Amino acid sequence: MQGLWKSTATTLEMIKWEHSIFALPFALTGAVLAAGGLPTLRVLGWILVCMVSARSAAMAFNRLADADLDAANPRTATRALPAGALNRGFVLWFVLAASAIFLLASAMLNRETLLLAPIALLVVLSYSYAKRFTRWSHLVLGLALGIAPAAAWIAVRGSLDSRILVLTAAVLLWVGGFDVLYACQDFEHDRRVGLNSIPQAFGLERAFLIARVMHLAMIGLLCWLIPLFGLGLAAKIGVGAVAALLFYEHTLVSPQDLRRMNAAFFTLNGIISILFFAAIAVDRRLAR
Repeated sequence: MQGLWKSTATTLEMIKWEHSIFALPFALTGAVLAAGGLPTLRVLGWILVCMVSARSAAMAFNRLADADLDAANPRTATRALPAGALNRGFVLWFVLAASAIFLLASAMLNRETLLLAPIALLVVLSYSYAKRFTRWSHLVLGLALGIAPAAAWIAVRGSLDSRILVLTAAVLLWVGGFDVLYACQDFEHDRRVGLNSIPQAFGLERAFLIARVMHLAMIGLLCWLIPLFGLGLAAKIGVGAVAALLFYEHTLVSPQDLRRMNAAFFTLNGIISILFFAAIAVDRRLAR
């Protein structure tokens, strides 16, 4: 039993489960927009379980799929699997358990979420192999997180509204953009071993430009949400704050200096997602 708990704790550390905060606020934003305010605690609880379990399954599967690649990359060689702190069999069981929890939580929401859950699971797991065949794998990761607000909408309403797909596209570009920046750290390694990425294909300078274009387009889509949902001042302030934080994120790193990538990638993006959700939640509360 002690070994089981130790392996579980190591797995949770490996997948950085606390980074579920990136996508969770956007999922909750989709739920708030669908409900016109806060949904019931029951629905919110099961959405939370769905988000954490799906991301846990996806990240553990990613580490499993990339174990050999991580071992060959000096930046990732100390991760739990290549370092021998975990065995692949345990991580596989963790993926299966997290996937089962996700399917159960989907079933507890409504019929539509249950029917769509296997497709969602396929999307979030597919990213693990995207880098092997397309330089646009960053957008696959973006889609994996971007479906969260649409899924939350379906969880609340049992149907899909095309307006929420604007938020899905915004999250896709937001995640895709910062994943392009993050991949710049592995530029030389990816070229050496033949892995696909935007930095590997276009070089660091153009990769930074592509990331900036993605983030500008993301801000444009967030602005479009305001008239689509009749959002007010609080939402406008939230979009403005997101734009300012993204601008600041791009000042922290450059093609010549990637040293502050973790601050740009983890800290700021977590703040962006929480801040945007808070702005939309306040806006819908004031509108009632």
